[in-house]
Amino acid sequence: MNILVLNCGSSSIKYKLFEMKSKDVIAQGVVEKIGMKGSFLKLTLPNNQKVTLEGEVLEHRAGIEYILGVLLSEKYGCIKSLDEIEAVGHRVVHGGEYFNESVLINDEVIQSLIDCIEIAPLHNPPNLKGIYAIQELMPKTPQVAVFDTAFHQTMPDYAYMYGIPRSLYEKYGIRRYGFHGTSHRYVSQRVCEFLGVPFEEQRIITAHIGNGGSVTAIKNGKSIDTSMGMTPVEGLIMGTRSGDIDPGVVSFIMEKEHMGTQGISTLLNKFSGVLGISGISSDMREIENGYYEGNERAVLAMNMYNYRIKKFVGAYTAALGGCDILVFTGGVGENQALTREYVCKNMEYMGIELDEELNNSVRAKEIVISKPTSKVKVLIIPTDEELTIAQDTLEILTVKK
Repeated sequence: MNILVLNCGSSSIKYKLFEMKSKDVIAQGVVEKIGMKGSFLKLTLPNNQKVTLEGEVLEHRAGIEYILGVLLSEKYGCIKSLDEIEAVGHRVVHGGEYFNESVLINDEVIQSLIDCIEIAPLHNPPNLKGIYAIQELMPKTPQVAVFDTAFHQTMPDYAYMYGIPRSLYEKYGIRRYGFHGTSHRYVSQRVCEFLGVPFEEQRIITAHIGNGGSVTAIKNGKSIDTSMGMTPVEGLIMGTRSGDIDPGVVSFIMEKEHMGTQGISTLLNKFSGVLGISGISSDMREIENGYYEGNERAVLAMNMYNYRIKKFVGAYTAALGGCDILVFTGGVGENQALTREYVCKNMEYMGIELDEELNNSVRAKEIVISKPTSKVKVLIIPTDEELTIAQDTLEILTVKK
């Protein structure tokens, strides 16, 4: 069975086509700058060569048409007919309280996603555009929604509620939902397979860190807390997001800078984080270069970024009543030894002993980077959200049959 996985953002569409018997990726790429000048599709060939195809892509339907056309093309294609794509799995950012697992998409599910737009105005609309496009272009093909928020629906109420009047939760659904759930679910399950230990008996902290980032506490196979909240801006300092901030600061900035709600949202989501702190970049590779060059603002941004992760690891160890496994994943988690070292340094008191030499010599591979004497196993586990979406899609269709 071939399953197409789509991840539709506001101006991009990432895609992967899986052959599920072997779990091989037989096609992958991304459409960038949708609705802008200079839009293009970049695909990765089986030999890992990158090819860029330029073309005007005014909206998401056209972007998906472009993807399907490339999949069918004589030069770059891998299928002869769209009938060879037996299902489409979509990454959907916000499922609210409606969904605690992946679901087959129907009219009722679509209406629930529309209802969630109010609490996910930046993310759910492009996700829905991808679903509508497939309905139009491949009307007989089943579609499955896999939610970033679903894995965190097991959080207890004392972890997901805010300290505001309960009436606001009841009226508007204001609560902590968490994100990156597909990644946290994948790496927490995969690390247990890798170590040969039962998933349902472990206390695991997963750090999905990159330009966006979150930390999750997983006890006996269930998420009990996570750093992101009602929106992805809560929690860690990220590439352009502020992370946790005193609400009084928000109202103070709005008053002093004469900002409205849209302006402050843009400031906290697009111009804060390590970009705002460093004045250099939102890319942690550039921040790391500045750190080693001694740029004071890059050093500050790096230390703030790493310190916030360390705080959450400590807090979630307390919430879990101890930690058995600490997992690093995501672009930074998999590749940046400096961040992993900072987070684990001086944590021997809680059972973390990092093998610094090994940590500095590896990147983006499944590996234990803690010392044999470490009570807490520390690992790098590269994430694979697209494979998880494809597997969920296959499972749902198999059950349906």
